[in-house]
Amino acid sequence: MELMRLVITGPVSAGKSTFIHSVSEIDVVDTDAIATDETKEIKAKTTVAMDFGKLRFSPEFAMHLYGTPGQERFDFMWDLLIRKAHAYILLVAANQPQEFRSARRIMTFMNQRVQIPMMIGITHTDCDKAWGTDNIAIALGFSASNSPPLQVVNPLDTSSVAQTLLTLVQKFDTAATTNS
Repeated sequence: MELMRLVITGPVSAGKSTFIHSVSEIDVVDTDAIATDETKEIKAKTTVAMDFGKLRFSPEFAMHLYGTPGQERFDFMWDLLIRKAHAYILLVAANQPQEFRSARRIMTFMNQRVQIPMMIGITHTDCDKAWGTDNIAIALGFSASNSPPLQVVNPLDTSSVAQTLLTLVQKFDTAATTNS
């Protein structure tokens, strides 16, 4: 059986844990703890090591989903998880422009360690003061000609998450075919 290890990363409250919970076929293994830093102003609990879920696309293909903590102080987990990954999705909350710099740091961190397919999932687009995808791409340092795939995703909606995963798998297959 072919196995794809996918890391779901991004700043605090971008929707990483919810994304994995939406599609995992197993009970998600999580390491939520009571937030003790500035995160407690956003939410009561936060991921401190990782989330783990599993999704089987067919008898021959499964995906392991690893969610990272959003806080930079847990970057040792980012490092552990990304080194064995086949691809990653950077989730960015469209309504939290104050976190775009953090998202860019996470992406830089990941790209310094591995060169693997990635995409950007834009969450919270239905919220007040949400930025458009073009402006988010610019804030992350991309132009129209050099941007990785950007996709709006609702982490609460299983079909939206599944579509995002299918888009990434198709990108992964295209990259593998091109490099053969």
